[in-house]
Amino acid sequence: MRLLRQDRRGVTALEYGLIAALIAVAIIVSVRLLGTNIAAKFNDVATAIGGS
Repeated sequence: MRLLRQDRRGVTALEYGLIAALIAVAIIVSVRLLGTNIAAKFNDVATAIGGS
């Protein structure tokens, strides 16, 4: 048990893993939101061009 408390390498690796997971979730959410907004804008432009 004492060895586990002294070995900080596993804890550091876990922290880096959690940070990477949070960054990945933030990227996925932002891409989904931006993708939806960009698709809507392209549809608006296509409708405006098609209507003229």
